[in-house]
Amino acid sequence: MSGTDSRMLDGTAGDGTGMTADVTTGAVRVRYAGGGVVEAEADRWRMTVAADGQTARLYARDGATAHHPVELQLPGALDRTDRSDETLSVEAPELEPAGRWPVVTVRRRSSAWLRACTRVECTPEGPVFTWEVEGEGALRQSLLLGQRAAYGGRGGGLRPSGHAWHTLFTPNPGPPRRLTRGAGESAAVGAYGDARPGRGHWFFTPAPLVLALTEDRLDDTADPAGAQAPHGWWTLGLGAPVRDLTFTELTYAPSDGGFHLALAYEGHTRVDGLHRSPSVMVSPGHPDPYAGLRAHRAWLEERGWSARPRTAPKERPAWWTEPMFCGWGAQMGRSRETGRSAPSLSTRAEYDTHLAHLRSRGLVPGTVVIDDKWQEQYGSWRPDPAAWPDLGGWIADHHAGGRRVLLWWRAWAIEGVPDELCVRTADGRPVALDPEHPKARDLLAGNIRRMLSRDGLDADGLKIDFTADTPTGEALSGHGELWGIALLHRYLEIVYEAAKAAKPDALIVTHTPHPAFAGVTDMIRLNDMIRLDDPDPYAPVVPQMRHRAAVVNAACPGLPVDTDDWCAPDRDQWRAYTAVKDQLGVPALYLSTHVDRTGEPLEDIDYAALRRLWARWQGRVRNAAAGDTGGTA
Repeated sequence: MSGTDSRMLDGTAGDGTGMTADVTTGAVRVRYAGGGVVEAEADRWRMTVAADGQTARLYARDGATAHHPVELQLPGALDRTDRSDETLSVEAPELEPAGRWPVVTVRRRSSAWLRACTRVECTPEGPVFTWEVEGEGALRQSLLLGQRAAYGGRGGGLRPSGHAWHTLFTPNPGPPRRLTRGAGESAAVGAYGDARPGRGHWFFTPAPLVLALTEDRLDDTADPAGAQAPHGWWTLGLGAPVRDLTFTELTYAPSDGGFHLALAYEGHTRVDGLHRSPSVMVSPGHPDPYAGLRAHRAWLEERGWSARPRTAPKERPAWWTEPMFCGWGAQMGRSRETGRSAPSLSTRAEYDTHLAHLRSRGLVPGTVVIDDKWQEQYGSWRPDPAAWPDLGGWIADHHAGGRRVLLWWRAWAIEGVPDELCVRTADGRPVALDPEHPKARDLLAGNIRRMLSRDGLDADGLKIDFTADTPTGEALSGHGELWGIALLHRYLEIVYEAAKAAKPDALIVTHTPHPAFAGVTDMIRLNDMIRLDDPDPYAPVVPQMRHRAAVVNAACPGLPVDTDDWCAPDRDQWRAYTAVKDQLGVPALYLSTHVDRTGEPLEDIDYAALRRLWARWQGRVRNAAAGDTGGTA
């Protein structure tokens, strides 16, 4: 099988004859322990691979607290669209020389593939698991750290890995009241989601592909960085080159005392020969989830699977970090007053009124974001002449006053886009613009050039929204081979490159804090505070937004944070968040006169608090420019 070396280090078969071989590489030692068992150990962990090759027991080693082991199922199941992958037999583990760290390989017979194996790379931070198959077929899903047993006799069917964890942390925000959840609950990290039940994981698309778990029982509303977790935290982190992330979603699938990970390929990844899954590092011993997230990013960076921000902090244009006003909350407030739809209230007259009111209160933002719907059609990106007459002239007037203007951009929009340039359903209906289609790429680049270039509207950048509309579905068809997270990255790469070609200092704002996306965005927006479609959407704002900012800072250091400002549950919660925004990132203001959800008016004390906030933030920025590394600027 390509990609592996089947020779044993000592020439033995590892079949229980009592012969042993040791491999010590740096801080990692791996050896045959007799009876076909392989043992591996490092400072933070030790692992025993069973002689039958089906499982590995992994222990944390911190010298202080007793830990239960995690029993990991090794075979995996990489299902084709036409056949599930069941394991018929497994060979004894083999210890192989392979690259920087020792590798344990377990081969198996599969019902779906000609050959299959699991490779376990033993690194100091934790074992790294990769699954390989050889054959032909389209992947429906990959079940990692689990197996479908078909050995005959008892115990057939799905076998998850076993654990004693009680608390689960995901970097992908879910119910805003909660910062953690029980280890018996599911979690999803990926490129799609919306307000429908079971799909409310759309705030970060995608978030980092890593989860953290602990044996300790924590209050799910408490800050996990400050909570007492004497057992420490384990991370399950997934990594690969971004082009190989052709699945729409990573799911943590819990069961009774067990779990496995699932990748949803939806039939859009074709195997013709050797296929290697993304790698999963299982790493114990982290003091808190954010430390685990930083370690995950460092692993991705070491493997070349992350990206650096295109603009270093010291080279960042000063205007990028000026306080900003986005009109969406004000539009929603006016919708409450007038009964008109909020998008219909994105007009030149409305924005002039909002900005004049703020100016009368001593508030002049450095950046103005024109939100939904300033354009005639979402997919044509030409200004609505009735709502925004002479938008280019309006932008020029703000430039003359020292302000910059961003335009809201709806990702994947198809309104006004020819059907043939779209990802489509089985009966031909368009779902999303297809960035793999050459003419669609030209359309994207042309629209952006018209929006940002000096001979166009001369806007200063884009606030990109709705990345969670990434197409998903097995029956959908597109022009190229990319799908899922990789397709979203391709879309944003096209937008980003076109924006920088049109205007080198253009600011691109997204809500995509996966480390591989740091090269196709300039700023990460924390996104909506709450989920308005929940039966009871009320939630404390500050803990949730602190959590999101901590995720961004851990996963994408060097990218500034857009704090967002919508939708505050009430004025008290808005005031609480306004008081701390400068600790998290660039202060964004979405309101002008009222809290849109409740109709409560902003009072003199609120405008005074905003003036103080903006002054504090600008002081942080000046200190950072002078070499003070404190703060988040």
